[in-house]
Amino acid sequence: MGGMARSRSTDTSAPAGAAGRGPAGAPPGRGSKGSTAVGAAAAGGTGRRSKAPKAPKLGKDGQPKVSRLAKLKGQAGMIRQAYSMTYRNDPKLPWVMLIAFVVVAGVVELVGILLSSPFLFLPFAVLLGLLAALIVFGRRAQGSAYRQVEGRPGAASWVLEGMRGDWRVSSGVAGNRELDSVHRVLGRPGIVLVGEGNPQRVRSLIAAEKRRIAKVVGDAPIYDVTVGDGEGQVPLKKLSAHVMKLPRNLSGGEVNALGKRMSALGGARPPVPGGPLPGGRQMSVSQRQVRRR
Repeated sequence: MGGMARSRSTDTSAPAGAAGRGPAGAPPGRGSKGSTAVGAAAAGGTGRRSKAPKAPKLGKDGQPKVSRLAKLKGQAGMIRQAYSMTYRNDPKLPWVMLIAFVVVAGVVELVGILLSSPFLFLPFAVLLGLLAALIVFGRRAQGSAYRQVEGRPGAASWVLEGMRGDWRVSSGVAGNRELDSVHRVLGRPGIVLVGEGNPQRVRSLIAAEKRRIAKVVGDAPIYDVTVGDGEGQVPLKKLSAHVMKLPRNLSGGEVNALGKRMSALGGARPPVPGGPLPGGRQMSVSQRQVRRR
């Protein structure tokens, strides 16, 4: 009886297994293969859904690449912002740009008329006229930016940080409560200490900073510049040109090695503003972009 009970138990479980393998009358194994295929397809679908997205392509600077269209849109936005800010301080800007365009385009087209080729010279006249208008815009924007920041604490630092090339600017390496400050610039000429504020107090700050870094820089040249309109000083609008015209005394490798030694100086930085606040706001990046062009 015990054996028959076990036999019945086995027989009753068979239909459930057959139902799992496939319909009645199907060849042995076909149902299991179909079930396996469905499971594999489900697993494959799940795998496709959970597949991680591709990582964005990186540029030489290690940042994700941006399409050219996005770059053009960004540049157009910066130019538009710079134009609106410059126009608020220089209402004559559009008229000056228009005059520059008309004069340059008219001269080029006049040459084309004299050469009996007015239509051939027309595209060149338009392009050169636009170029002249952009040059005028850049110069007016630069002048407007300098007028806004001149005389404000941190103006020299703002100018130095906008220079073209490999210049490593450390703003406010020395200063006092009167907001006189010294900024340090590392580049191919060597070390450039730029002071802004009261000339007498700035000279003492520069002398103290020279003594502090002399132990680290070794034989590297150290230049000092005082920003101002007095005798022996460099006007703010000529500061970047003055620094960039200094003789190239170091190679790129020597600049890197000197930078590592300079980083060992450490020390807390005084509370010197990182940049001027013309009109109660921080100067926008777009005006720096226009000035660099």
